[in-house]
Amino acid sequence: MVNTLRPLRIGDLTARVPIVQGGMGVGISLSGLASAVANEGGIGVIASAGIGMTEPDFYTDYAEANLRALRREIRKARAATHGILGLNIMVAVSNYADIARTAIEEKIDVIFSGAGLPLNLPQYRDQDTRTKLVPIVSSGRAAALLCKRWTTRFGYPPDALVVEGPRAGGHLGFALEQITDPAFALERLVPEVIEAVRPFADAAGKAIPIIAAGGVYTGADIRRFLDMGAGGVQMATRFVTTHECDASEAFKQTYLDAKEEDIVIIKSPVGMPGRAIRNQFIEAINRGEKQPYQCPYHCIITCDFENTPYCIALALINAQRGILTQGFSFAGANAYRTTAIVSVKELMHTLVREYDEATVG
Repeated sequence: MVNTLRPLRIGDLTARVPIVQGGMGVGISLSGLASAVANEGGIGVIASAGIGMTEPDFYTDYAEANLRALRREIRKARAATHGILGLNIMVAVSNYADIARTAIEEKIDVIFSGAGLPLNLPQYRDQDTRTKLVPIVSSGRAAALLCKRWTTRFGYPPDALVVEGPRAGGHLGFALEQITDPAFALERLVPEVIEAVRPFADAAGKAIPIIAAGGVYTGADIRRFLDMGAGGVQMATRFVTTHECDASEAFKQTYLDAKEEDIVIIKSPVGMPGRAIRNQFIEAINRGEKQPYQCPYHCIITCDFENTPYCIALALINAQRGILTQGFSFAGANAYRTTAIVSVKELMHTLVREYDEATVG
């Protein structure tokens, strides 16, 4: 592939294609998808959320099942690529510290961390740690707060930041009324975060690239945000409909079948709004029906597991397996635009071509 995009540099790591494949749980982006993206010059990302749910002892030893599966997926991905690999960790998970330490022990290249502010993530690294730490934020204020905290408490500013807008899939870091408010559009957030981070980058004497995420779908989108000053973009939805995506074919088909009106905002048991593809399961929940479940471990700190009508982790892993009557697919705002299953290689070629063909301005 002839690549005319400028590379994304995060410290001593260089992604020749400035695309981060967003981490998608539960089980949507594992070693298969992550290694394929890394092989094409992007940054492939494994999602740690509920990663051990397919382990036989998940319900009897949640913590160990997750760490075992995490190590296995990182090692499988590493065996399949010499490219850059990342891990997404939700701040809200109960075993955050164990996941972060394990990822660093396994020498993952980058940790991306959101669903809350990862205020203490640098405490899990040591002097020899080469893993880059990249928080995910949704405002310039949050970016400045986090940069100040990391710099003053740990002497370690972020290696990069992802700014995720309200058109992303899955859990969103916005209030319900902000999701459709133009004041919170990604086009506004990117310059805001760039300005908020600039003083910390200057003080540290190093570049802290900003990665735009949430609704980035085409090469023209990539060009728009790079021209705005972003160092790269994060994309998730468009990677779902690839052969290498770790989800079932039935899960991918929900994207192909979706119409624009099927992309809806739901209230998640973890206390955040989320974007998903409407189906019978979601409609049943909206009618007040409950889905029986057992909670083996309070996996998300903010989850009201004693009163919620369903377990979101179970709903998501059911969807990943193709059991859509007992779960649903998280998806970005552009999911209805997907038309075919393609290879990661073909998708990356398409994105570069779209970037080249896009007009500036």
